[in-house]
Formats: sequence, C-alpha cells, structure tokens
Amino acid sequence: MEVATTTPLQDDSKHERPPATVAAVILAAGKASRMGEGGGHKLLAEFDGEPLVRRAAKTALSADVNVVIVVTGHRWNEIEAAVLGLEVTAIYNPEFASGMASSLIAGYSAAAARGVDGVLVMLADMPGVTVGDLNALISSFRQSSGKVIIRAVSRGKRGNPVILPKSLKDSIMQLKGDVGARHLLETSGTPVIDLDIGEAARLDVDTPEEVLVAGGVLKG
Repeated sequence: MEVATTTPLQDDSKHERPPATVAAVILAAGKASRMGEGGGHKLLAEFDGEPLVRRAAKTALSADVNVVIVVTGHRWNEIEAAVLGLEVTAIYNPEFASGMASSLIAGYSAAAARGVDGVLVMLADMPGVTVGDLNALISSFRQSSGKVIIRAVSRGKRGNPVILPKSLKDSIMQLKGDVGARHLLETSGTPVIDLDIGEAARLDVDTPEEVLVAGGVLKG
C-alpha cells in the first residue's frame, strides 16, 4: 500500500526583510530672521493652541517612524521647552548660525539616528504637513527597500519633507553653509521618487504675515 506524504509549506514570513527604519529629523535651529526685529519666533507661534514646533514634533511622533530628533539652535531653551514631555531627542547645534547644513549634520550625528535606513528631514515651520503625508512618504521609501530618495512635491514643484537613504550620509556630513539636501538630490545619482502631497509640501511660514495667513497666532 502506498502512503501519500506531504511536505510542510515553508513559512516565507521568516525570510522577509524587516521594513526600513526611519528617523525623523526636525530642523528647528534657524534664526527666523525674516520675522523682523521684535517679530517673535515663528516656531513659537501657536497653531490650534500649541507652538508650531510642538505641532511638528507631535505629527512626526504619530507617524510610522522609529525615532524623532529635534535640532535646536536659536533660542534653543524656548524651543526645547515647547517640546517638553514629548518622546523626542533634542539636539543643540552650536553652529546653527552657519546655516542649515550644520543642523542636518547635527541630526545625522545624533546617537538616536545611528543605523537607521533613512532620515526623514522635516522643516519645523510647515504647518500643513500631516501624519498621513509623512506615512505616505515613509511607505514609498519602504516599498523601494530604502534605496531611493523620496521627495514631497506639489503640482510638480519641489518641496518638503524628504527622506534620504543612509547611502547619502557621507555626502551629508560634507555639506557646509546655508544649504540643505537639494544639491545632493540633484547630483548624487541616487534615484528620486516625487510624491505629491498637495500644497502642504510648499507651505512654510517665514514672516509674521505668513504665520497669520496660515492660521497661526504670534506669541514670543
């Protein structure tokens, strides 16, 4: 008599690569010079009853990231006080006056960001960016196995946030002056995927008028 045998199905889930890890780095170190003398700090302006920088941090914390880092500089004590009680890592950038590059480097250098597959770079002065926007960017990054740049756009126009893969870390660490990652996006040779998140990708607040138009209330 022939006895039929079956081979147990393999559990492929054991061999699946875990999703790419992402650290959110919120740049909140700038001098906000366009607010004018006595114009207040834009990141302390209140939107829906809370400081803009705290709003940005809470948005990042609610997204599917592994860690949230806030880079401070100008009026750092007030910025750190604004995010007090949130599960974020605050990093002070002593070179903040030299421009955005030093803040990017400070965020990348944080111990909390060590070993992640990608860094989600957020500007703290963009009140329209939502948790859904961030998760859409992160999902696209993970679908690409963490190997590409993901850039938020609005109607084809470049915007923020962006996610940078770990392959660009050495290049980021060489940046100088008041430049962000835009130059690297255009020259690194790393593929770029643009994701349209609507007007939020280009809505930042740099002046008192822009704060008010966006629905903010100027404070300190």
